[in-house]
Amino acid sequence: MNKTIVYKASPSLALCIVMDAIGYLSFGIPFLGEFSDIIWAPLSAYIFYKSFGGKIGSFGALFNFAEEILPFTDFIPTFTITWIYRYITDKRELL
Repeated sequence: MNKTIVYKASPSLALCIVMDAIGYLSFGIPFLGEFSDIIWAPLSAYIFYKSFGGKIGSFGALFNFAEEILPFTDFIPTFTITWIYRYITDKRELL
């Protein structure tokens, strides 16, 4: 039986790490950094949705927005965690 392989669109691991690092930058500027999240949160959520797409992109974008907009939660590497999840689930589908 021939197994069809379908690859899902996924950003590179390097891009995910860079996006998470940008989110961490707000910790570098006390008080002012948290206000920068007002701009970064919707932008990050949009980039997340466009990068991953589908159900994962929709749910992840909402989670990413909440994580970035809420104070003191910027330490969660949302992009990288999602990349790892996508990588693992894609490998399982190939088996």
